[in-house]
Amino acid sequence: MTGTVFDVQRFSIHDGPGIRTTVFLKGCSLRCLWCHNPESQSPRRELMFYKDKCVGCGECARVCEKAFSRPCEARGACVKVCRRGAREITGRDETAESVVSTVLRDRAYYKTSGGGVTLSGGEPLLQPDFAREILELCKAEGLHTAVETAGNVPFAAFEALLPEVDLFLYDIKGIDPETHERNTGARNSLILENAEALMRTGKEVLFRMPYVPGYNDGEAPEVARFVKELGGKLELMAYHRVGAGKYAALGRGYPLSGVTPPSPDEMRSVAGRLGAKYEWSGV
Repeated sequence: MTGTVFDVQRFSIHDGPGIRTTVFLKGCSLRCLWCHNPESQSPRRELMFYKDKCVGCGECARVCEKAFSRPCEARGACVKVCRRGAREITGRDETAESVVSTVLRDRAYYKTSGGGVTLSGGEPLLQPDFAREILELCKAEGLHTAVETAGNVPFAAFEALLPEVDLFLYDIKGIDPETHERNTGARNSLILENAEALMRTGKEVLFRMPYVPGYNDGEAPEVARFVKELGGKLELMAYHRVGAGKYAALGRGYPLSGVTPPSPDEMRSVAGRLGAKYEWSGV
C-alpha cells in the first residue's frame, strides 16, 4: 500500500520512549497557529522555496515556464536544476514496506534504549490504512509502536489501528471550544470525545499540550483537570519558533511572529503547579 510521507526522522528522542524513528505523514484536519510543520497540513505535494539560497540564475523558470503564472503543481523540474538547493518538494509517495525498511535500520538502537517507531504528521489517522500497514509490519518485527494524533478524526480511524499501537501521544490544544476554533480552525468536541473513548480501550495514552503564551496558556489548568478526570497523564510542550522559516518557504506569513517562547524555568513552574510532565527539548 502507498501513502504520502513528508519526512522520516531517525534518532528521535521526543516522540515516545527511547530512541525512535518518527515517520511524518502528510495531511492534517487542523490549522494550528503555532504549527511547526506547516508543510504537513496539505495532503498534496508542495513546492518550498528558500529565498536566501536563491542566486537568481533563472534555471527554474526555464524548465517550468508557467511556474510563476499559476498555482504550482509541484512536479519537481525546478528542484532538479537548482544547484543551490533553494527549491524542494515536500511530500512523496512511499509504500509501507519502504518506510519500514528505513525504520529497521536502527533496530539495534531501539533494542538498547527501549525505543521504536512513531507515526506523526500532520495527522497520521487521516491515512488509517497506510498507517495500519506500517504498524503491522513493525509489530511483526517486534518493535514498540506509537502514534501521535490530535484526535480530530472519526473514532473508527483509531479502532482500525488499536491492535497495532502500544502508545498514543494525544495532543489537546485546549478545552474552550471557541478558543480552540480561533487557535486551530476547528472546534474540539470530537477531540475530547475521542480522548474519553480512547481511554476506555485500556491503551496507554500520554496526553500532550502545546503551551503557547497569549493563545492557550490560560487553558492549561482546564486541560490538566480534564486529563486527570480521565485518569491520564499530561505532558506540556513549550511553544518554539523552529518551523518559522518553513512558512516563508511555502509563501505564507508566520502567524505568531510576535510571540516569545516560554523559558524552561517558566515551563517547569507551570508543570509543577499542574502536576504535569515537562522536559526541555533544547529548542
